Amino acid sequence: MQSQNISDIIEKYLKSILAESDEIEIKRSEMAQLFNCVPSQINYVINTRFNVQNGYIVRSKRGGGGYIRIEKINFVDDYDVFDELISIVGESISFKDAFQMIKSLFQAEVLTRSEANLILAIIDKKTLNLADCKLENMLRARIMKNILNRLKYDD
Repeated sequence: MQSQNISDIIEKYLKSILAESDEIEIKRSEMAQLFNCVPSQINYVINTRFNVQNGYIVRSKRGGGGYIRIEKINFVDDYDVFDELISIVGESISFKDAFQMIKSLFQAEVLTRSEANLILAIIDKKTLNLADCKLENMLRARIMKNILNRLKYDD
């Protein structure tokens, strides 16, 4: 039997709660205690697995009554999310990061399976076929920003 690492277990736990609610509020220290890990492990999971590319907005408040609030993004109602995604894309984006964005848009039902697969085919390394990785990532970013802008204003 293959054992899961602590990050996978924490992610699974948080996603199970988010399956029943669009938003959760947690205390980092309580989560660390629950999973018998250091608080920085909770930060790692939240920063790498609960970000805008993955379909989540994270807000936090530090101090005595501090909390971390994780909220599922509603792409249909929140146009600002597209601006944030465009900002994240920036001038260059790897296929891996672009793939994650497309996956999140598909899971949020902003894109159909066919649309997501077409976009992935367009931004794929084999399609762009450039010897210069830097130039490839720049071209992919231009394509992604154009797609996100179209989705933002699509009725």
